Amino acid sequence: MSLTAEQLRTSLDHVAALDPNLAAALRHAGYPEPRGRDRGAATMMRAIVGQQVSVKAAASIWNKLELACGGDMDDHARIAAMPFDELRAAGLSGQKAGYVQGLAQAVVSGALDFGALPDDDEAAIAALTAVKGIGRWSAEIYLLFAEGRPDIFPAGDLAVQIELGKIMGLDARPTEKRTRELAEPWRPHRGALAVFLWHHYSIVAL
Repeated sequence: MSLTAEQLRTSLDHVAALDPNLAAALRHAGYPEPRGRDRGAATMMRAIVGQQVSVKAAASIWNKLELACGGDMDDHARIAAMPFDELRAAGLSGQKAGYVQGLAQAVVSGALDFGALPDDDEAAIAALTAVKGIGRWSAEIYLLFAEGRPDIFPAGDLAVQIELGKIMGLDARPTEKRTRELAEPWRPHRGALAVFLWHHYSIVAL
């Protein structure tokens, strides 16, 4: 589930009305298309695979991992029981292989239920990041693209930082903390803003 085209347009119109720099960027780049992923552990695994690698590399590793898992990334019991070497052979680092397997184990054990995450965004982030290997960025990416939560803002994302800094006319890329501060006035529409910043950067985030 993702933010709909109507939600994106409404939220971005609201944000643009508050800031002339964002209004100019929206006129230049236009509205982004909705971007969504399925709800569940497989999407979170994809986010883990994508940590600190290029979009192209992440896609290649994911395809190999999917093949190694028999094409069913929702068979969490199988993934949890897979030999570690098979996960490594799919292109995962030892650390990420551990994270993927740990996530599958958390789902199988019931420690993490993707169908019952808290409605409060910070509480949902806390529930996700309680699983080793899921950082705040991955949790925010999941909640934005798989659940379509309207005010999720992955301020730690490099592209988000670059584009917001560029649009706001800053001399240097803002830090994660500064990026969050800059976006604070645009609550509760920051999810649409993040999608727009990726659109402006012309990349696929997940």
